[in-house]
Amino acid sequence: MAQRHESKGSGLLSLVLALVLILAGLAVLLYPQATNLVYEQEVKRDKTLFESRFGLTGESLGVRPESGSAVQETEMLPEPDPLLEELYQELLRRNRELYENHQSSLTDPFSYEQPTIDLSVYGVPDNTIGYLTIPRMDLVVPILLGANTENMRLGAVHLTETSYPIGGENTNCILAAHRGMGTKAMFREIERMEIGDLVYIENFRETLTYQVVELRVIEPTDIDQLLIQEGRDLITLVTCHPYRHNYQRYVVLCERVEQENSAG
Repeated sequence: MAQRHESKGSGLLSLVLALVLILAGLAVLLYPQATNLVYEQEVKRDKTLFESRFGLTGESLGVRPESGSAVQETEMLPEPDPLLEELYQELLRRNRELYENHQSSLTDPFSYEQPTIDLSVYGVPDNTIGYLTIPRMDLVVPILLGANTENMRLGAVHLTETSYPIGGENTNCILAAHRGMGTKAMFREIERMEIGDLVYIENFRETLTYQVVELRVIEPTDIDQLLIQEGRDLITLVTCHPYRHNYQRYVVLCERVEQENSAG
């Protein structure tokens, strides 16, 4: 009789241990998806606050007419914030300077840790200059200035020695992000992107539309392939390659197009 009770106890213990192992395995498998979902909800909330703060709310992402477009009298926009206008003019100046100086200080995109402009002085908090939306990857991430560890944990980063994400002729804004983070997708699925895909940049002023025109794999030292190109308005997405390694760079070149549909 005692042996029978011991046998039942041993079987119950084995069952409990098996269930614990199964649950632990499920937790390990589901943890990345759960944390990425939490991250996506945080980004959605912060993006809504960003749009509200800078008057970008409303239908179609609150998209304002892009620079140079005509605005009908019935669609007159409120007067711009003087500080934001000052920031915009400063970024235009810096973009011109980068073009005229041929980006002489540009090196490996992941080597720029600190921004050279303090956005908070202009009323832009959290070092976030805008948001990047890539429908093909179902991705929305903040754009932060400076490629330091903390910023790259939070979203895509703008490289200091490249054009700022405000558009314009003779610009090439380089945005880098991780693709190997276990808890956030970031640029993990960048190889899904195809020629013709649309990419959206929403800054403190407007939403700019770009289209993928080229996909490349380059060496970290191939900086000349990331430079401003005469007469073009470009966004370049950069991440480590191959997946979970970093000895190459995967590059997605995007060129400005007429705005069609909002990123939503």
